[in-house]
Amino acid sequence: MISKTLHRRLVIGGAALTATALALTGCGRSSDKTDSAPQATSSVGSDPAKGNLTVWAMGTEGENLPKLTKEFEQANPGVKVTVTPIPWDAAHNKFTTAITAQSLPDAAMVGTTWMGEFADLGALDPTPAGIDTTGFFPGAMDTTKVGGTSYGVPWYVETRLVFYRKDLAAKAGITTPPTDWDGLKAMAKAMQEKAGAKYGINLQPGGTGSWQTVMPFAWSAGASITTDDDKQFTFDTPEMQEGLKYYQSFFTDKLAGTDLPPNQTEAQFVSGQVPMFISGPWMAGSIAKVGGDKIKPNIGVFMLPKNKTATSFVGGSNFVVFKNGKNKDSAWKLVKWLSDAKTQTEWFKLSADLPAVKAAWDDPSISSDPLLPVFGKQLDDAKAPPAIVNWEQVATAFDTEVEKMAKTGQSPADTAKAIQAKASSIGTGG
Repeated sequence: MISKTLHRRLVIGGAALTATALALTGCGRSSDKTDSAPQATSSVGSDPAKGNLTVWAMGTEGENLPKLTKEFEQANPGVKVTVTPIPWDAAHNKFTTAITAQSLPDAAMVGTTWMGEFADLGALDPTPAGIDTTGFFPGAMDTTKVGGTSYGVPWYVETRLVFYRKDLAAKAGITTPPTDWDGLKAMAKAMQEKAGAKYGINLQPGGTGSWQTVMPFAWSAGASITTDDDKQFTFDTPEMQEGLKYYQSFFTDKLAGTDLPPNQTEAQFVSGQVPMFISGPWMAGSIAKVGGDKIKPNIGVFMLPKNKTATSFVGGSNFVVFKNGKNKDSAWKLVKWLSDAKTQTEWFKLSADLPAVKAAWDDPSISSDPLLPVFGKQLDDAKAPPAIVNWEQVATAFDTEVEKMAKTGQSPADTAKAIQAKASSIGTGG
């Protein structure tokens, strides 16, 4: 997914927006791919990295990464790492242009929704032997897989929880956060009736990025986006309709509203106007910035409620090596080093990016935080869309139909049918 940094800038209604500047155009398979393309590195040796190593990274990650790679250079005196920071809004075009011109760096940070496109274009080197992938959160590791093959590793992760006002929950008679769908609705209703909230929960009523909040409910009901081989879409199913019906019910029952002004989630939370929403870990800092120190003790989080499962959305960014890189061996050594739990912990302290490696969560910098361990627990059951070329176009169609469902009362059955028809028309792009 797009980086946490970008998510922080684009949060609206408790859901993160996907920047239109990053929308993929859904390229088909490259006609330039041939059987003579460089083969994947077979393994990662124990000898030191050496030579010049070029890396691209976006946003604040690109600015902070050189501070970390200095340690890699110290451990490998024969290597020189050059990190090029790239603005998020220019990144996708820069990558696709470089793929066409075969002028890519050795390694790079890549948004998870780009994996299908870049692999389809033959740009990515498959993850070699010697990279231990067993320690990553499963949902995050799945974002590296295209057509059953893993390309790169998860670098950092984020997921979504329900944020709530602990003091207002107590006023509403809620002493224990809910764990199932009925409990979440009951809590939202109690927040209105007993705690004076205008709406019990802030849910995005469609629009850009709403799929990131809606799909977890569909996943929890047993729905899927595609068939196992990622060749066909499976939006029009009873399970998808069940998730959509539950989401819509918050609007029809007036527990969530379509009339809330955008980009005011933090202020609405602090004022108590809307004391619950669903979003990622960056929102704790955003709320504190608006509400000051007095709001901090009253920020609570809990895992998404369970239907068949309690599945959330997993985002973040991956780290990949390019097939045509000039120094692939050293690039994979860097990836292996970045995947070490100690390095992941250092990166968290430097950037606040949550580690993709489970073992790093045992560090006191994370385990002693009042909120972060809940995100870690949620990451054990979190999913991302399949890595297909045309996902961004499909997501836009999904968002449009969800908006009709929330704002005009379009039925969940018709919504699922319309999403399926549009998605099938767009195709997976593979």
